[in-house]
Amino acid sequence: MKQAAPGEFEIIRDYFADAPRGEGVVLGIGDDCALLEPPVGRQLATTVDTLVAGRHFPADADPALVAGRALRVNLSDLAAMNARPLWFTLALTLPESDREWLQGFADGLLQTAREYGISLVGGDTTKGPLTITIQVTGSVATPLRRDGAGPGDAVFVSGPLGAAAAALPVILGERPAAPALEAQAVNAYYHPEPQLALAEAIAGLASAALDISDGLLADLGHICARSGVDAELDMAKIPVASLARELAGPEALELAATGGDDYQLCFTVPEGKVEEAIDHCRQRGLTPVRIGTLVERGTGPAAGGRVRCHLEGEEWRARRPGYTHF
Repeated sequence: MKQAAPGEFEIIRDYFADAPRGEGVVLGIGDDCALLEPPVGRQLATTVDTLVAGRHFPADADPALVAGRALRVNLSDLAAMNARPLWFTLALTLPESDREWLQGFADGLLQTAREYGISLVGGDTTKGPLTITIQVTGSVATPLRRDGAGPGDAVFVSGPLGAAAAALPVILGERPAAPALEAQAVNAYYHPEPQLALAEAIAGLASAALDISDGLLADLGHICARSGVDAELDMAKIPVASLARELAGPEALELAATGGDDYQLCFTVPEGKVEEAIDHCRQRGLTPVRIGTLVERGTGPAAGGRVRCHLEGEEWRARRPGYTHF
């Protein structure tokens, strides 16, 4: 006899109620609210993100991979502000209550939660188009923000770019790839690495930071707009991911500049602190790459938030903007 599909409370009980309880969790899953004890002397940082089937991942994707990615992209926002992960909530909208899918999703979600030491403390389930909403909360003593940069600051990225954007056509089944490349594509798209260690290394030294979710040029533009500066980039210094070169060939630099989903950090450092910041990173085995410099804000109707790019002495223009949600 086929086992009956679980209802809302059975889903919570059978798949999520045994999530590990970590730091500061007074009361977790099972009540109207979670009761949480903030760390003494630290601020709380919180963010929320929604992933929709058919928009952010294929509807038939492995649920364990989808779950891990959903949590990782939120953890990247905490990393962008140098916040240590503490707690998260999950709102899960399901077209149907499928035990096999739920088990895979729960396994992937809780494995990722254990990896990063973050506790599931509550959430909601409902019926509808497959949608995953996760809210994460962390604690921070020395926050990184977008609005502290100034002219003369160096612009860095934490690592190679373009891998996830190059991987997406493979993930969507739009282009074939050899098994080894397909495995790399799956890893690049579903397993972004939140840059928590790097954020800790540059805290107190960096003047601004954010994670690259919508593309380097678009996201660096947010720092420029919030800080009242422009940026000049040397495109020859952009660290292009080897997977992007393999899959996209001559388009790899374009993907590194405008493709999203790598979740590396882009950050700025005053010139007088550059060597110290690099040294702090190297002590942790990290190798950020300097790609440009911030300059005084320009004048005219388009002033503020401009990112100007050069390649081998010539102006370089992207053929497409970064990712937009609408």
